[in-house]
Amino acid sequence: MTEVDLHLHTTFSDGTLSPTSLVEMCVRKGLRVICISDHDTTNGLEETFAAGSAYPELVIIPGIELSTDVPGSEIHILGYFIDYLNNDLQQILSKFREGREDRAIGMVRKLNEMGLEISWERVKEIAGDASIGRPHIAQAIVEKGYVQYPKDAFDKYIGREGPAYVERMKLTPSDAVKMLVKYGGIPVMAHPTYSEAKSDREGVKSLREILGELKDVGLMGMEVYYGDYTEDQIAYLKNLSDEFDLIPCGGSDYHASGNPGEPEPGSVGPPLSSYNALVEARDRLH
Repeated sequence: MTEVDLHLHTTFSDGTLSPTSLVEMCVRKGLRVICISDHDTTNGLEETFAAGSAYPELVIIPGIELSTDVPGSEIHILGYFIDYLNNDLQQILSKFREGREDRAIGMVRKLNEMGLEISWERVKEIAGDASIGRPHIAQAIVEKGYVQYPKDAFDKYIGREGPAYVERMKLTPSDAVKMLVKYGGIPVMAHPTYSEAKSDREGVKSLREILGELKDVGLMGMEVYYGDYTEDQIAYLKNLSDEFDLIPCGGSDYHASGNPGEPEPGSVGPPLSSYNALVEARDRLH
């Protein structure tokens, strides 16, 4: 078990636990440092910090996860210590969420054309006030009995190569890194190689080349200790993080999705020294 988990999702994006429930779970698991890194939104942070106030020994990092586009794939960039109260940042994130909704509407339309009776109203009900994402569509597909698990919905229908997949407007990785730095965030590349637990998550192609390009524009870390990564994957990524002088980060990427074998908070994460390095990087930025 680890004391640090820097990659967690709540009901404000595509997780199924509220920030309060997730904080309580992390405390039960013995975590000392956590980061809520919802997709394209920081709206869950107010509740997270309110819940965390009952546990003064728990450190909560304000974070976010951004999806970025590269030819034939995508790269996710995490931002730690983001200045989430900045109005300009919130306007940008609002536009990102609008793009997510437009993409989700297109996916539901494609599923309907394929004969899957998934209603847009139900997807919105599942998402609630969250930033709408593919996991909400996947849950609707599971509810209707078309597949057993959300992961199966990605594999069969809404993964990048799936017949109901729809693209949306995304930043380039470089633009995301620059944006995070502009708003006080420490940019970190998320899950850079294949994850069996999330089978739609392929490895980043030309990883060494991309790391070099992103380091030049401000990338400061990379996930090394992630989800279901094997010891060999961790060793490979740790060597890369050392080579590029990047902070080795990581976490469970917990969504409480109901998929079999999903890593839970506290099951994987970086050492406390990585958190200390993030704090030092933040202090240098400010």
